[in-house]
Amino acid sequence: MVKAVRAQRSGADTDLCAWSGSRSDAAAGGGGGGAIVWMRSRLRGRRPGIARADRDTRTMLHPLFLALHLLCFTQSMTAFQATVNDEGLIVATLDSSDLQENVTAYAVQISGEPRTILIQFVNTSEPLLYNASFHGLCYTVGLLLRRGQAWSRPMKTVAVLTKPLPVRSAQILDYKEAPETGVVFEIDPPTRNVFSRVNISYAEGQERRSMLYKDFYRGKTVFKHWLPGMCYRNITFQLISEATVYQTALVTHSDITHTPLHHRTVPHPPLNISYKIIHLSQRAAPGQLPDMLPHDSGQRSPRQARDVPLMEEREEEETQAEENTSDEVIGVTYAPFNSTKVLTVSAPIDVNNSRTEEAEPSSYWLDPTEPSPADKDEEFVNGVLPEYEDSNEPGSAMALPAEPSVLPTRLPPILLELRWLPPRPPTSYDGFNVYIYRDGNSTETATVDESTHEFFTELTEPGIYRVQVTTLSSSGDCESRESSGDTAFTFYLGPSGELLEDLRERPQAVSVRLLDSSTAAISWAPSSQNHNGSLVSVVSTTCLKPSLSQRMENTYCSEENSTSDIITNLTPGAQYRVVVYHTNGPLISPPSEPVIIDIEPTGVRELTVYPLSPTAVILSWQRPYHVAFRKYVLQTFFFNPVTLASEWTTYYEIAATASVIASVRVTDLLPAWYYNFRVSMVTWGDPPLSCCESSTVSFVTAPEAPHISSVDYSHGILYVRWTYGELFIDLSHSRMLHWQVVAVGKKGPEKTYSVDVTRNVMRASLPLPPGDIYNLTVTACTERSRNTSTPNIIKLEPAPPRSLYAVNATHSSVTLLWTEEGVVDYYQVLCRPSKASKEQLKALEPQTSTSHVVTISGLIPSSSYNCTITSFSYSTPSKPTHISVSTVAKEMNPSVAAISALAVLSILLISLLVLFLLVLRKKHLQMTRECGAETFVNFASFERDGKLPYNWSKTALKKRKLTSPVQLDDFEAFFKDMSKDSAYKFSLQFEDLKSIGLDLSHDAADLPINRPKNRYTNILPYDFSRVKLISMHNDEGSDYINANYIPGYRHNKEYIATQGPLPETRNDFWKMVLQQKSPIIVMLTQCSERRRVKCDHYWPFNEDPVMYGEVSVELLSESESPEWIIRKFRLGYADESQDVLHLNYTSWPDHGVPTVNAIESILQFVHIVRQQANRTKDPIIVHCSAGVGRTGTFIALDRLMQHIREHEYVDILGMVSEMRSHRLSMVQTEEQYVFIHQCVMLMWQKKKQQSITSDVIYENASKT
Repeated sequence: MVKAVRAQRSGADTDLCAWSGSRSDAAAGGGGGGAIVWMRSRLRGRRPGIARADRDTRTMLHPLFLALHLLCFTQSMTAFQATVNDEGLIVATLDSSDLQENVTAYAVQISGEPRTILIQFVNTSEPLLYNASFHGLCYTVGLLLRRGQAWSRPMKTVAVLTKPLPVRSAQILDYKEAPETGVVFEIDPPTRNVFSRVNISYAEGQERRSMLYKDFYRGKTVFKHWLPGMCYRNITFQLISEATVYQTALVTHSDITHTPLHHRTVPHPPLNISYKIIHLSQRAAPGQLPDMLPHDSGQRSPRQARDVPLMEEREEEETQAEENTSDEVIGVTYAPFNSTKVLTVSAPIDVNNSRTEEAEPSSYWLDPTEPSPADKDEEFVNGVLPEYEDSNEPGSAMALPAEPSVLPTRLPPILLELRWLPPRPPTSYDGFNVYIYRDGNSTETATVDESTHEFFTELTEPGIYRVQVTTLSSSGDCESRESSGDTAFTFYLGPSGELLEDLRERPQAVSVRLLDSSTAAISWAPSSQNHNGSLVSVVSTTCLKPSLSQRMENTYCSEENSTSDIITNLTPGAQYRVVVYHTNGPLISPPSEPVIIDIEPTGVRELTVYPLSPTAVILSWQRPYHVAFRKYVLQTFFFNPVTLASEWTTYYEIAATASVIASVRVTDLLPAWYYNFRVSMVTWGDPPLSCCESSTVSFVTAPEAPHISSVDYSHGILYVRWTYGELFIDLSHSRMLHWQVVAVGKKGPEKTYSVDVTRNVMRASLPLPPGDIYNLTVTACTERSRNTSTPNIIKLEPAPPRSLYAVNATHSSVTLLWTEEGVVDYYQVLCRPSKASKEQLKALEPQTSTSHVVTISGLIPSSSYNCTITSFSYSTPSKPTHISVSTVAKEMNPSVAAISALAVLSILLISLLVLFLLVLRKKHLQMTRECGAETFVNFASFERDGKLPYNWSKTALKKRKLTSPVQLDDFEAFFKDMSKDSAYKFSLQFEDLKSIGLDLSHDAADLPINRPKNRYTNILPYDFSRVKLISMHNDEGSDYINANYIPGYRHNKEYIATQGPLPETRNDFWKMVLQQKSPIIVMLTQCSERRRVKCDHYWPFNEDPVMYGEVSVELLSESESPEWIIRKFRLGYADESQDVLHLNYTSWPDHGVPTVNAIESILQFVHIVRQQANRTKDPIIVHCSAGVGRTGTFIALDRLMQHIREHEYVDILGMVSEMRSHRLSMVQTEEQYVFIHQCVMLMWQKKKQQSITSDVIYENASKT
């Protein structure tokens, strides 16, 4: 059937087809990619929905056919026609009325596909045919006229609808959610097919029905409105295509070519299924069976062969019961469900919700190992003995065993009665099937008709019985089907006929409590059903991993069933699933909800670190023998110099193996760094467990070998510089202790020379005697290891002879002597006449000597000679030393000689006297410049002699300045002299110092408001030299702090000596640091010594900034060495900031001095401070506890170290006297005063070593 509509609109070129819900399930299958895209865009917005069925669409189809008839009639009245023939071709024909003058050609324009098609009439009298690409699609066909070269717009337009192709195949499936009423329709339409609905037609019983369905998604839809158990026949699918043209509907449908289908829905199960166990007993002769049921000669209800009708229970008179007892007795014993004796036992099976949720298995059982005890308390009921039906009919009677001993496994006479109700209407069914299984094997299957709702059978053997009743639907042409709901029930009959009920209640509130790594305790709530035991199933879920290569613990896999509530032999690290069942004999209840338990693994053992290099180690460990785990996780903990944080990070993961010993190589470590390594065992659980934090080992990596970068030798000192590592690393966070610079000579008296340098300094100076070859190395040292640089061979040039003298000159010889310095193999001495020709000079041969005294002979009397002495070491000459000598004349007359000698001696004496006076004056002027233009008088000597009155002498001592200059060449002898008699002379000098400054005022410190600001009441700052704070307020005492300016070597306010801050003065202390712009703070005490507070902890404890009054202080860095700590602070006030270096010497006791072995340490610390102080002219703040003892000693050492570099004498007494005149008690104890002299002696020795060396000459200079 073809429908078409023609519309005439002048100048119209519009698509007439209006689509509503059209569909093409096959558009994705065929060719014509452009058309496919276009069709999808035209059909966009379609979405699958719930099918809306019309069971009877006949009333709907009649108006459609009427509309089609009207359209055809209208089309016949028009001239230009477009139709669709039976082959699906569009046919366009012209009428004579369509032909016009001056028209050169006629054509049709077909639109509806992605591309508009223009087809010209070849012969106007013949129809034009077009094979449409899509089936079931509305096309617009317009007539075009051409006059000249241009085509006109469509003059007439006709809409046609092509016929869809039929469904190729179809199938019907059960709707799994509700197979009783629902099905899934699945059709396979052809490609390039467009349809909007599907007409589904079928036969339901004797009636034919049809419905229009439009919600087919990908050829599928769900239909939920059929009847249960009904046979539906001759099911067909017809595609419907629709379009609307000017509010006129166009409808066409496909043919039906596929094979009609049949389908039966699943019937509902029977309702209220119940069962009853009936015990029969009799006293009859052997082989004689009692009649149990009354004989009925009438009609019998249809039953199966084994069905036994049960008599209606009724009560009898007691007397009648006694009469029957005399002859034969029937007893009915009912096995109770709940261990209480009842006469009737029924177990209804609820199937109303069989499809709403997934049915649980009704029973779980184990094979019985031994029979359950029989119920000894049987109850008997007297009744009329039934009459048996024809005994020849098979299965009509149950023969009881005559002799139980012959068949011990047979039961006493027991009947099973089943009763049920019809299934929920409307259900089409023809009967019921009864299935009986014993111990899992089918023992009986019976079918009864739809009017039978009971069933009887004899149970002859003990065992576990499973009984199921289903609804059967079989009428019609469809295949038979049974109900699918779970209507089975289970019970157990023992050998003596005792009944044990099926358990349907699962254990509740199951919990597991771990007792240790291999034992757990299980508990659960009591059950409302009677049961005689419980079963615990323990399964290792770890062993359920699919691949054995992924798990190592397969040897520990186990699945155990236990009746105890204690689980043993668990594997540490494994995951277990615990399920509990109630048991009733061999019957088992449904399982409880599974409980998952994870057991933490035990940790690894014997974790050991083996160093490979400064940046690599090997970690080795052993795993426990009985453990289940997935992998090892190696983690590291260290201070990261990039992030400035310490945290645990995962370094490597290793899959578990069967090997007991495991190891891993750890690389990219930082040299000389502290690391913690931890190996954890991770389980398979979700989430996984890991163990253990105790499996940790710490290690300090070895340092890298430093690289000597430059070497320089000057004035007997070897200056060495080196680098460490490829990148700069702040060694303050490393475990580097110090550097050790070692030079080993070949020939020197002390072949090894070494010096230790703090870790943050990569340069050193080493005094070396010249003239030797040294093996120079720099070693990086940690507390556990060290690493040495590549040796650097240094060859030093020998030093020239010094202090050359000529003695014992005669008329023909002269003796030369000089001072030996460094390593010398031999000396060459050459004396040349002052007036000698070149030939004479060439003929002279040098004289070789290994001694520093040589006599030159063979000289000409009364002649002058130029002598040179050159040192040689390893064949390398030094710079020559020159001296001019003269020989004397030959002997004269003794009188003349005597007169000449006296004259010469007189001249020499006069010259020496003049020279002595000049030297004495020069020294006096020099001392005046150094010590001041005062008169130095040793009043102590007068006082000791008793020549001055006591009062006068003390007053004079207050105002005078003490002095005691000593030449450094004589300092060793001076020190020995002062140390005699228990250092008596040192005591005298120190007694003189105690009176310095006693008359100076300290009024500001005595103010009541300032007294709490003093740590000690007897250490107060002088008024004239105290540091005054700048304050915005003019309050009394606001400018006070216990601190004094101390003059230094270069300027008068080089130091500020102050007390250790108190908690109430710490703000003033930082204000002084900021106002004085002091770049360095030297702290010579610890905060607490000998359980006494010596100084407040006046700086932050961590990197967080802390406000001290108006000054913020931030700790930037901190580095430690065994004897001092160096910190760096950043001070902030308003928008200003200042960096301050804090050097804290921690090994100096209060009121004491460092040990003799620590003299070099304190001098090295003073040297470090001086190196930093040379960069600034602002005062250095020095404090200990009181700010006088250790503070004064440090300032004295710093001043003397600078003084000795440029002078050949020292005046320790005068310097300490000057310091005490600016702050009370500077250098507080005599022990400290002597210690200063000891340090000066060591300084002078080092200076002498430097002064006797010369420039360095070393090989391979380019390499260094």
